[in-house]
Amino acid sequence: MSIKKQPRLLVLVGPTAVGKTAYSLEIAKRWDAEIISGDSMQVYRGMDIGTAKIPVEERQGIPHHLIDICEPDHPFSVAEFQERCAALIEEITSRGKLPFIVGGTGLYVESVCYNYQFSETGSDDIYRAEMEAYAQTHGNEALHARLQAIDPIAAQRLHPNDRRRVIRALEVFHVTGQTFTEQQAGQQKRSPYELCLVGLTRPREQLYNRVEQRIDEMMSLGLVEEVERLVRAGVPKRAIAMQGLGYKEIIPYLEGEMTLEAAVTLLKRDTRHFAKRQLSWFRHMQDIQWVDVGGQANFYENLQAIHAIIAGKFQNDLEYNSNQSCNGGNGK
Repeated sequence: MSIKKQPRLLVLVGPTAVGKTAYSLEIAKRWDAEIISGDSMQVYRGMDIGTAKIPVEERQGIPHHLIDICEPDHPFSVAEFQERCAALIEEITSRGKLPFIVGGTGLYVESVCYNYQFSETGSDDIYRAEMEAYAQTHGNEALHARLQAIDPIAAQRLHPNDRRRVIRALEVFHVTGQTFTEQQAGQQKRSPYELCLVGLTRPREQLYNRVEQRIDEMMSLGLVEEVERLVRAGVPKRAIAMQGLGYKEIIPYLEGEMTLEAAVTLLKRDTRHFAKRQLSWFRHMQDIQWVDVGGQANFYENLQAIHAIIAGKFQNDLEYNSNQSCNGGNGK
């Protein structure tokens, strides 16, 4: 009896501003892949600048999935991402293409790679409402401190302003007696796919400089106007989408609570901290092969190293020509 072959899945991860976009386009062209966004914020329509969404005209004809699929008031979840992603992987594979997840939302990506189970943990609406009220009265930092006391690893990975996920982590412990981290550790890290995971990294100072440059670019492209447009459209401040980086920092400026300069300084700080948490998450993931794209090698040389990793994993069926030329460029 023949054993059913696992579908192949290529994954590119790394912190914000490391350069995933530029590399992903070249990788997708080389390996006949379709890109699935692994970013929890790019699912929302009308949120383009703050999420660093790649414009359609820059996608070079490569299909991109899970971008602009819901309105900003929709509470998109990791379970929904996992379900949609699994269906897309099957669909892309059936077309003879390579499914290729690109993104920096660690839990979302990992949930697909290892088929995490989310349905067993119950909920407690009353407790959740109590935690919401506690945060309203005492602030997000105080709520986050409660999580820090019971689950410091989850607290390190979640920003205090990510109130929904902080409350969910507290709720998991309240309902099950197990921390979110303990539940994750109990997940069987066996993948339903033949995985090739590549991670991009840079020296910290260089990465932080790129973060600040990206935010300056977002401001020049009209980030304030984008947030203002969403507020005028009636998207609630407490919506999951509006808690994303670039949105929750600009809202206080629009409400007259701080200067624009202070808001931008806060955004840069929060984004640097976010990049650090992303790296921490991915460092705990197994099987990632890392490429430092911030060293002496140029874009083309880094790209060749990535191609070699993919070829080494998928070489049985995917032809690789190490002499094939690739387009150079600057990472986004």
